Amino acid sequence: MSVLTDVLSAIHNNHVEIIDLTAPLESTTPVLRLPEPFANTINFQLEEISRYDERGPRWYWNNIHTGEHTGTHLDAPNHWLSGKDGFDVSQVPLRNLIGPVAVLDASDRVVDDPDFLLQIDDVRAWESEHGPLPDGGWLIFRTGWDTRAADQSEFLNVDNTGSHTPGVSPECARWLAEETPIIGFGVETVGTDAGKAPELDPPFPCHERILGAGKFGLTQLRNVDRLPATGAVLVVSPLPIVGGSGSPARVLALVERSG
Repeated sequence: MSVLTDVLSAIHNNHVEIIDLTAPLESTTPVLRLPEPFANTINFQLEEISRYDERGPRWYWNNIHTGEHTGTHLDAPNHWLSGKDGFDVSQVPLRNLIGPVAVLDASDRVVDDPDFLLQIDDVRAWESEHGPLPDGGWLIFRTGWDTRAADQSEFLNVDNTGSHTPGVSPECARWLAEETPIIGFGVETVGTDAGKAPELDPPFPCHERILGAGKFGLTQLRNVDRLPATGAVLVVSPLPIVGGSGSPARVLALVERSG
């Protein structure tokens, strides 16, 4: 049997489980809100064209209105000034859209500290237990933040001192970008950076470093708690928007199950 036949057989026989890591796209899907004077994206909207009526008697279809960075989405390198000469979302090499994934779980630490920042030592401690980060693969930072995703206010977690969501320290962002073999970094939060990222040096270090290194970001993931620390395969399917800085994406994980 061929390798692909073996994979299909394993899926059919439930030896490989397909887990959807994607947030549904609807009008209530949380979106990032930047303070004035910065411009903001729109909420996702469906605009009905026809629905089995005089506008189209046998078909139903819609226009969609959305931003590139809405819901579960891929950040291409050209999304950030540091990566402006890098790939747009239509140019992402296909080999980078399917690959191994490592899951680092810090959800227990985020419960009492929503401003938690991932440090280099946290990743090294994970490697000492699970082995090196995957070459040409993804690191997903699990924080449990997807449990807030049904409510934009809870998800963005903004008070009079700013937004409070977990992210990555400047030192760790640089290290992940420049000294590890991963090609992308994924999170459950609204963006790859922490809520207090504007206060860090450099500001928005995950965007600055990872996209600047030609790597990719992946945000608003769900069901990450169902993934093992190692061994799963990530499948990322953004729209090939020519010139686009990112795209909503369907993100799946393939997980081998025993029995």
